[in-house]
Amino acid sequence: MKLFFHFILIFISVLVISCKKDDPVDPVIPADPNETLMDTVQMQIFKFFWNDAEPNSGMIRDRNGASYVTTGGSGFGMMAILVGIERGYITREQGFERIVKMVSFCETADRFHGAWPHWLNGNTGHVIPFSTYDNGGDLVETAFLIQGMLTAQAYFDGNTTEEEDLRNKIQALWEGVEWDWYRQGWQNVLFWHWSPNYGWEINMKITGWNEALIVYVLAAASPTHTIPPEVYHNGWARNGGIVNGNVYEGLELPLGQAYGGPLFFAHYSFLGLNPNGLSDQYADYMLQNTNHSLINYKYCVRNPGTYTGYSDSCWGLTASDDPDGYSAHSPTNDNGTISPTAALSSIVYSPIQSLKAMNYFYGTLKEKVIGNRGPYDAFNQSRNWYANSYLAIDQGPIIIMIENYRTGLLWNNFMKNTDVRQGLDKLGFSY
Repeated sequence: MKLFFHFILIFISVLVISCKKDDPVDPVIPADPNETLMDTVQMQIFKFFWNDAEPNSGMIRDRNGASYVTTGGSGFGMMAILVGIERGYITREQGFERIVKMVSFCETADRFHGAWPHWLNGNTGHVIPFSTYDNGGDLVETAFLIQGMLTAQAYFDGNTTEEEDLRNKIQALWEGVEWDWYRQGWQNVLFWHWSPNYGWEINMKITGWNEALIVYVLAAASPTHTIPPEVYHNGWARNGGIVNGNVYEGLELPLGQAYGGPLFFAHYSFLGLNPNGLSDQYADYMLQNTNHSLINYKYCVRNPGTYTGYSDSCWGLTASDDPDGYSAHSPTNDNGTISPTAALSSIVYSPIQSLKAMNYFYGTLKEKVIGNRGPYDAFNQSRNWYANSYLAIDQGPIIIMIENYRTGLLWNNFMKNTDVRQGLDKLGFSY
């Protein structure tokens, strides 16, 4: 017993000596609150793409409560699933299984010269008309879906038979899109829609500057149905008409309309296409998107319409729901509606301003603008209106761009694709 107490006294003495104030102590490093907040945002939004997917197809509903699925939003969903794997929300096996389900559905779903429609029935795979004449192929939505597929193809790079089979399925779908046919008689421009019933009735050219740069990059990159460079230069770039060069809110805007238009122009094509170092004869695309985001931010801070709530913490104008329905909000089409996806998806371009907005939405406005699937689509404090909707095409860019800001995950995988790199080379891009 004496020996036992002797050892206890020695232990206490050593403990006291080791805890002297003048001895070095390993610091406790607190978690970065912005990292913790980004974790929360990504996890919430992931549930929209994982838990709320259409069960038969695995595809993504156009919005919460919708019975139909969206092709472009499903491309965003594939990329969100990759984020979920990397963040540990699901296993690699679970994510792989879900993307196989989505790709298999796309194999049998309605296509029109290789292009999917905007909306599909998740049970039957049949087209659901987006509008009266829009019941056929939608080349822009198809590009967003292919962007997601090619990113997944690069990510699942294992040597297993199952992963190789997925890569082959995606390659066949990618090669099946007849980008060149959407030139409508070999014109030097691509067209947005084609219908088996109404043909080219909508007759909408895909011209810049807007969200559709990825369409021309993929069309040029196609190994089976490619386009020559003049389609890009004459059609998309309008023989130089795409260039702006004017100054708004103290910043020069290289391309596009006055003040840049809605902010989704800076997001959709760049979920996989990395704007860092990307340039051609028309613009430096990181500069384009950064200045577009900051012009949008500075406009909201200046708040010429004196709308309630606008500030350096509460900003962001883009296409979203609003009190009157739906509109593509921008500095030249402003009715007081803030869309959280605008500021949050711009985090790769304006991290300080975007994180400040994220903290304000989550820390001040809270449940008014935040639900269990992340930020609601929009709000208008001047009219005391708060949406309770989530839209796939607005939620997707948030989780994806936060991950690109943190790790470059989606950029790194999409840009691995040799077809894509050859397409960029063909069009004269540096990257």
